[in-house]
Amino acid sequence: MRSIWQDAMAGLKAAASIRRPAHAFHPETPIRRPAKVLARRRFLHLAAGAAAPSISASGRGRCRAAGFAADCRSASLSDKAGAHHCRFRRRERLMAQWLSERFGQQFVMDNRPGATGNLATEAVVRAPADGYTLFLATVGDAISATFYDKLNFNFIRDIAPVASLVRGPGVMVVNPSFPAKTIPEFIAYAKANPGKINMASGGPGTTSHLYGELFKMIAGVDMIHVPYRGTPQALTDLIGGQVQVTFDPIVDSIEHIRAGRLRALAVTTTNRSELLPDIPAIGEFLPGYEASAWHGIGAPRNTPTELVELLNKQINAGLADSKMKTRIADLGYQAYATSRAEFAKFIGEETDKWAKIVKISGAKVE
Repeated sequence: MRSIWQDAMAGLKAAASIRRPAHAFHPETPIRRPAKVLARRRFLHLAAGAAAPSISASGRGRCRAAGFAADCRSASLSDKAGAHHCRFRRRERLMAQWLSERFGQQFVMDNRPGATGNLATEAVVRAPADGYTLFLATVGDAISATFYDKLNFNFIRDIAPVASLVRGPGVMVVNPSFPAKTIPEFIAYAKANPGKINMASGGPGTTSHLYGELFKMIAGVDMIHVPYRGTPQALTDLIGGQVQVTFDPIVDSIEHIRAGRLRALAVTTTNRSELLPDIPAIGEFLPGYEASAWHGIGAPRNTPTELVELLNKQINAGLADSKMKTRIADLGYQAYATSRAEFAKFIGEETDKWAKIVKISGAKVE
C-alpha cells in the first residue's frame, strides 16, 4: 500500500508534469536552496533530542532528517545535562512516531551537534526543498539570528514555518542562603547592592543568559554575568554558593527545587507552571517580562506548499491528542499548536524580541 506521503508526492509530480516545463523545479529536483530547516532529523530530533541540524540521506522512501541535536551520548556532558537532553529526545520522539504512523513513512533522526547548532543548520539550509527534509526550530535559533553576526544563512528568510510544537517555562532560582525570597525582595537587594550579584548561565547567548539580561533590563538592576560551559556546571556552583542566581529550564532545576537545594523565585512564562503552581510568574511583578522555550517544525523555504500544509495538519492533530498532551506535560512542556501563518508571525516576533535584548545588553560571542 502507498503511504499518505507517497500519494502527496505523486500528486505533486503529476501536477508538475502538467503545469511546469521540463526544467522547472519539482519535488525530486536536487536544487540547492538556502533554508534553515527543521530537518526531519531535527524534527525527529524533536522527537528525539535537540542540538544541531544536518543532512542524513537514509534511502528512497525514508525521510531525511536534519536538525539541531543535543544528544545524550557525549561523555563530555554531565549526567544532568544528559538527562535534560534525553527529555528533549523523548518529547520529540513522540511527534516523530506520530507522523510516522500517520504517513506510513519513517521519520529518521540525524543528530549533528556543533557550533551551537549552526553548522548543522547550514547543512540543512543547503538541502533540497523536496519535502524530505525538515528542521527543528527553537528559541535558540531566534537568538542566534542576531547573536552570531556572520552566519551563512538567514533564519527568517530561509525557513518555511510548518508548525509549532511545544512551549515551556524557565525558572529564576537562587541559592537557599540568598536573603531574597520574592521577586520584589530580589530587586530591592540588587538595587541596594549593584554589581554584587553573580548571575550564572550555560554560556554566552544561551537562554539562561538572555533570560537574565531581559530581567536586568526590565527590573533596572545590575548583575554580573558569569558564563559556564553548560547548565550543569552553572547549577553546581549555584548550589555550592559560588554564584547567587540563574534562569534555568524548569526541567533542569525542578528536582533541586523540590529537594530544597535551590529556591525558586518565579517562572519566566506569562502564566504559572503546572509543575510549580505555587511559584509566581516574573510578569506578575514586572509587566512585559516573558521568556519561554519553544520548539517547532520548519522546512526549506521552497518546499511545496501542499506538503507543508499536510504536515501542519497532521502535527496539529497529534498535539490535540489527549495522550500526547499528557506525555508532553509530563516532560515539563505544553503542546502548542498553530497554523503556518501564526507560527511564522510568532517566529518573527521572537527573533525581533531577542535581537533587541542581544543588542541592548551587548551580549557577545566569547
